[in-house]
Amino acid sequence: MPRRRRPEEPENHERWLVSYSDFITLLLALFVVMYAISHVNEGKYRVVAGSLVTAFGNQPNRQPITIITPDSLPQMPKPVRDPLSASMDDLRGELRGELRGDPMRDYLVAKKARRVAEAQRRQQENMEVIARDVMAAFDPLLKNGRVRVSQSSVGVRVEIDASVLFAPGQAVLQEESNRVLGSVAQVLKNIDHAIQVEGHTDNIPIVTERFPSNWELSAVRASSVVRLLIGNGVDAARLTAVGYGDTRPLEPNDSEEGRKHNRRVTVMILSAPSGTSADMLSDTPPMTADTADTTDTADPASEISSI
Repeated sequence: MPRRRRPEEPENHERWLVSYSDFITLLLALFVVMYAISHVNEGKYRVVAGSLVTAFGNQPNRQPITIITPDSLPQMPKPVRDPLSASMDDLRGELRGELRGDPMRDYLVAKKARRVAEAQRRQQENMEVIARDVMAAFDPLLKNGRVRVSQSSVGVRVEIDASVLFAPGQAVLQEESNRVLGSVAQVLKNIDHAIQVEGHTDNIPIVTERFPSNWELSAVRASSVVRLLIGNGVDAARLTAVGYGDTRPLEPNDSEEGRKHNRRVTVMILSAPSGTSADMLSDTPPMTADTADTTDTADPASEISSI
């Protein structure tokens, strides 16, 4: 008996749908993953960044991380400097410039700004205490106007009339000045600030064997005050003596009262730490006491008593 042949099954024309559905599923999954990694929750990122900075101690020599967005090329981040060495101008420039838009760097800059502001606040409070102590030492002379104390961002400025310290045309300290400056020296020797002593005169010329001009007289007077402060325990490394002659008057020299106020010695207690010069305040180069004779042995009768 012959074997029956099985009829051929009809061809399935829709089997390609299986492979196609698998391909579409994989493609959809790929787009979902790409979309997910292209969006960063900025709020969560700031929290994570802050936690990392706190955990690792905000080491200044470490590179902050940078988010690379799809429409920008990666750039090498700049190292963050020590917050205590940054000025407020630097911080404002960083906020306006390359640090804008980076949450990690924004956090570091804000923290640095807080540290700088706190350091400035402590410095201001410290200078206020120094100013009060100096005013207490000069109390009698402050009341009669022969000593004036003021405070600015540069430091504490003490203006002393020359008549309190010196005889006219002389650079040897009087007996009263030894007592007055001795009490001030007790305040100055306990602080760690640079101190600049400035000599000033009026515009009436002086021509003597010892002092050919007001430059020499002002420099030697400043040097005399510095020597007295050193003798009372103030660290010599923190002291500077300069003479400005008649180049920095407080008032016009067209009256006796104005010339009296211009004949003075200024003790400038700088906000900057010891070792910082105050010459940056000068518009004209001062004459230092090193260029003048620091002795005053000439006959007083030969001096012109214009100072």
